[in-house]
Amino acid sequence: MKFSEAKNKFVQTWGALGSQWGINKTMAQIHAFLMVSAEPVSMEEIMEELQISRGNASMNLRALMDWGIVYKEFKQGERREFFIAEKDLDELATKIARERSKREIKPALKVLREVSAIQDDKTKEAKHFIEQTKKLHDFVSKADQMIDKVTEYKDNWLARMIMKMMG
Repeated sequence: MKFSEAKNKFVQTWGALGSQWGINKTMAQIHAFLMVSAEPVSMEEIMEELQISRGNASMNLRALMDWGIVYKEFKQGERREFFIAEKDLDELATKIARERSKREIKPALKVLREVSAIQDDKTKEAKHFIEQTKKLHDFVSKADQMIDKVTEYKDNWLARMIMKMMG
């Protein structure tokens, strides 16, 4: 397999995976393309490589920057904007985990808290509903706390230094 075929296969596969992770295919493809690009890439290059419109490229680049996994980079003497993806995989995973928690887990916790706090009308169904939604809330809350701990650890330079010394 030649380089261009391998790169295209990676971008297409990452795009398909992205849609399974809850982001749109184009957003994932742009991210994949930027991740494997050695140099910052212009919007025009992204549009050409992925055969997408300027609006589509712009909207998805903005979303990737909002997630904190793509950055603008300026080149001296250039009027165009260039983009680069986060290359540190630990940092990438941490940012994605934080963003998914904020966008998906925290809203789900809010709903679970609300629905498990309903008045028990003493029916078997209501009692079962309250029990199950409380259990689910507790489980999701523990998972979210674990994500918080892992991402806090990533930000804590002292903990990282201690782990490096131990490893």
